Amino acid sequence: MPRYAYELLSAQDNSFLLMERPHVHMHVGATQIYEAGPLRKPDGGIDIMAFKRSVESILHLIPRYRQKLKWIPYEYHPVWIDDRRFNLDYHIRHTSLPRPGSDAQLKQLAGRIMAQQLDRTKPLWEFWVVEGLEGDRFAVISKVHHCMIDGQSGAELVQVMMSLTPDQELPQALPYIPRPAPSGIELWLDQWGRRLRIPAEALRSLLDFGGQAADVQHEILTRLSALTELAGYAIRSASDTPLNGRIGPHRRVNWLSMPLEDVKAVRRVLGCSVNDVVLATVSGAVRAYLIRRRVNPDRLDFRVSAPVSVRREEERGTLGNRVSSWILRLPIGETDAVKRVETIRRVTQQLKKSQQALGVEMLMAAAEWAPAQLLSLGSRATSAPINMIVTNVPGPQIPLYMLGARLLDMFPQVPLLENTGLGIALFSYDGRLFWGFNADPDLIPDLPAFVQAIETSFQELQASASIRAVPHEDAAAAAPREALARGSRRHRRAAGSQA
Repeated sequence: MPRYAYELLSAQDNSFLLMERPHVHMHVGATQIYEAGPLRKPDGGIDIMAFKRSVESILHLIPRYRQKLKWIPYEYHPVWIDDRRFNLDYHIRHTSLPRPGSDAQLKQLAGRIMAQQLDRTKPLWEFWVVEGLEGDRFAVISKVHHCMIDGQSGAELVQVMMSLTPDQELPQALPYIPRPAPSGIELWLDQWGRRLRIPAEALRSLLDFGGQAADVQHEILTRLSALTELAGYAIRSASDTPLNGRIGPHRRVNWLSMPLEDVKAVRRVLGCSVNDVVLATVSGAVRAYLIRRRVNPDRLDFRVSAPVSVRREEERGTLGNRVSSWILRLPIGETDAVKRVETIRRVTQQLKKSQQALGVEMLMAAAEWAPAQLLSLGSRATSAPINMIVTNVPGPQIPLYMLGARLLDMFPQVPLLENTGLGIALFSYDGRLFWGFNADPDLIPDLPAFVQAIETSFQELQASASIRAVPHEDAAAAAPREALARGSRRHRRAAGSQA
């Protein structure tokens, strides 16, 4: 038995480290807004010590939060080792807005925090507890490196750290005893041992594939088709737009939310998925924004990457990345909102049939055996074929609590790739759909205008879907449309009150 312990990062996890550049940071983020509730102190502040005890009590369930990177000598591949100098006070920061702090000030703070790279000599996460927010609320701004989590594991992590009821008893924090770390020479020798085993492991994987596939020839053709389709996107770059270019050092964050039932009402009326509605809404917003920037969208090849979880049931609750992605063209040249939905629905149905996501999954599987230098080149190349990332993660539809303080809002932020000036992340929670926007202000100087374009695009989609309701339908079929109309009226009233 070895005297040391470590875990090798998967090729996909390592790819998010290799993507990083001085101004390209690959951490995912979120701004969570809570009612102060029982965490409110007599002076109006937030009980930070109780928050720290809450996090400390569950760290044994997420050991990655007390691990840091160690690099294999002469390699671009890291491993996870226990951090024997782990200090919780470094990772949980405490700050305040000038009272009464507004949501606009909170967005500015979140943007500055997102612009700062995580320290690679320590565990790759930070929580910023922000008090002083108006309305008897406080916020937690989280940053976790993408090499640790994907969207689905991040959503599961949120539920681990909170409770389903306001009454929450903290378990006793277990003592932390870090395991011995390997030396550099031990890591290097282990790595060469793995390389010598590659031929046998490849043969075993091939035999397993042949034994599990019901139709080997069909499976091989499907995978070749997925790779061919992916290669076609990689060869032909997406169109150049004002949303794309060299990324600078600064970030701006913005967000909005809408009733999830309004989105589901549109889905039922138009016979599509919630994600189709989201992508159609983004299409309309991109079209309007490009016109605002005096760019004709009609002939642009505007592509988005839409991550797709490939996490199996037995992998639930684990960290790391188990994600592939779709690359699809948004119909930004289409003027009709409903036709945009119909186009996207056809595309997503075709993507499901062609199993395009298999292409990315196969590349990541092959990368487990390839040198890290090739993975670095491949990681940089993946940002060229797209203009934007749009990721949508389903969350719990019941209230969650942190030591009795109710979670009100959860706005996610996705990292920007090397050539993408705007990223959109969505999270559904407790009956609402939360949109989070992360942007480079040098490329997107008017982010609020794009956020407004998202609202306008969805309102247009609601109105168009209601107008096209089939006349003389029965009561059961009319119910979704009535819900859609009610949602549209609520949305317009809310927009008017905000104005």
